Amino acid sequence: MGLRCGIVGLPNVGKSTLFNALSNAKAESANYPFCTIEPNVGVITVPDERLQILEALVNPKRVLPTIIEFVDIAGLVKGASKGEGLGNKFLANIREVDAIIHVVRCFDDPNIVHVAGGVDPVFDKDVIDTELQIKDLESVDKKLAKAERSAKSGDAQAKKEVVALQRFKEALEAGQNARAVSATPEELEAVADLQLLTIKPVIYVANVDEASITTSNAHTAALQAHVAQEGAEVVLVSAAIESQIAEMEDPEEKEMFLAEYGLTESGLNRLIRASYSLLNLITYFTAGVQEVRAWTIHKGDKAPAAAGVIHSDFEKGFIRAEVIKLADYQEYKTEVKIKEAGKMAVEGKEYVVQDGDIMHFRFNV
Repeated sequence: MGLRCGIVGLPNVGKSTLFNALSNAKAESANYPFCTIEPNVGVITVPDERLQILEALVNPKRVLPTIIEFVDIAGLVKGASKGEGLGNKFLANIREVDAIIHVVRCFDDPNIVHVAGGVDPVFDKDVIDTELQIKDLESVDKKLAKAERSAKSGDAQAKKEVVALQRFKEALEAGQNARAVSATPEELEAVADLQLLTIKPVIYVANVDEASITTSNAHTAALQAHVAQEGAEVVLVSAAIESQIAEMEDPEEKEMFLAEYGLTESGLNRLIRASYSLLNLITYFTAGVQEVRAWTIHKGDKAPAAAGVIHSDFEKGFIRAEVIKLADYQEYKTEVKIKEAGKMAVEGKEYVVQDGDIMHFRFNV
């Protein structure tokens, strides 16, 4: 499964700079709004040191990590829900992503203009939220009107939809995001076809200056306090630092550079980890002489579903899964010795795959 995250925010908050640093896709970055007219898509590999461990043990012909697609969606402005700026097109782009990376400016720089005239991360965050909420409310209202007509004719399913839709309508009218509604599975099903913008999970990226990357600042403190009730994560990233890291090819040079700022890893790694956690994702591996490969699945997925990520036939004809733990692979070095030590588990259809499992599937179709 591919993970697709949309990077949103007001113009000139550092979205495209961050996108370039993360993906090296070289989206145009300029000191004026709407320099990104089409959504730029960058595909990046997910760093995972377990792949390097397996590569050293197996010595495969190739190693394939998992990937994340980052979509740089052009800057939204107040009124985007009504078509201001290039609003309608950009809002449509957001519907296509799995999660939202909301970049908020948390640095002062008189040389970089701000569309609202001053740096205020809380205001910026609320502008984006409001525009997305207005668009969602339009979608809910349209479906609600149709459901109410059907309900009046005695349609039992329509009556249930009306109740669910009214819950989301009330929340949106109160200035809340759809994800704030404690909805039942049935209620979520009632709005599933609407692809609500504010129901998507979100990570807030506080784009800070280099001096604030480890110490934070007043802007980030205000943002963290403002989103605390959402339970959302705020990741501190300096797009300027990430841009410099992206140009470095020597791992040791990167490590030394990060150490100068008191960092042990890049903002990219922290953002990827936060994205996986947000979407409840884990990784399992397949390992053989042809390739060592990482696969992304949802936490809680059982073995047949995990097999289906490789190919649908694997899931349809699933017989069993042979599972090795990485620690055992490191201790015994080869599959033969792992089997001899009784450390290869044979699991059936009810096995819940664990993060880091090394799996081989047996199937028949």
